[in-house]
Amino acid sequence: MKRHIILLIFALCAMHQTFAQYDFLRPVKDSIPGGYDFWIYTPQDYYYSYDSTPVIIFLHGRSLCGNNLNRVKRYGPLDAIVKGRQIEALVIVPQNPGGAWNPKKINDVLEWTKKHYAMDSTRVYVMGMSLGGYGTLDFAATYPDKIAAAMALCGGCSYNDVSGLGKLPLWIMHGTADRAVPIKYSKVVVESLQRDGNDKRLRFTWMKGASHGALARIFYLKKTYEWLFSHSLLDKERMVNTEINIDKSDLSDAYDDMITGAPDPEIIYDKTIY
Repeated sequence: MKRHIILLIFALCAMHQTFAQYDFLRPVKDSIPGGYDFWIYTPQDYYYSYDSTPVIIFLHGRSLCGNNLNRVKRYGPLDAIVKGRQIEALVIVPQNPGGAWNPKKINDVLEWTKKHYAMDSTRVYVMGMSLGGYGTLDFAATYPDKIAAAMALCGGCSYNDVSGLGKLPLWIMHGTADRAVPIKYSKVVVESLQRDGNDKRLRFTWMKGASHGALARIFYLKKTYEWLFSHSLLDKERMVNTEINIDKSDLSDAYDDMITGAPDPEIIYDKTIY
């Protein structure tokens, strides 16, 4: 009996060492009726931290819409992880089959994740670019009490009433030379919040001369995740962090401090949890 117990302990230790050495990427398909399919990335320390693990939801742009989940790994946090950026969070990347992002469907993905993974529900973050920038602001405006902070790049908001965006820390960024989605669409949101005196949790950055695609590098910056993780639903007044700065000069250095040579996340096809 003692020998069996000792062997069990060794097996458990070996399993935890394996979990510590590898991160996992799972495709979740057809699990939410009428909802989005998505990837969920599990970081290396997840099996030690469990319910203290934050969550990032990333919303892609129009070019990655479709029904092939591999498309959404072309840029953004999943690509950053493959390139060597360590992101200690559950990273959820849904795929939009086409059209505008639906806030309720995004929330359905979040609620599915809450049921199947341990996570820190006070530290849920959303970020996106272009069509995903619109999706970020639409989602944040609809569910401001669920999101600790949001970052929207090169987008706008589909809603006339953006008052919900004043309830959470929000950073809007746009390049002045953006021809795909003109900067005026971000400025409309900022000006509306300012006009209503609803901007005390708002930051905005207009990157002079930056094109539409240039801002994609923000998803590869270490400072991006430091800024997100500095916020929590438990923060008093839920004020926005203004100490971490990101500007155009950071874009050229986005890849410099990544850990090269790290193994790619292991893709797990395990339908037992679906």
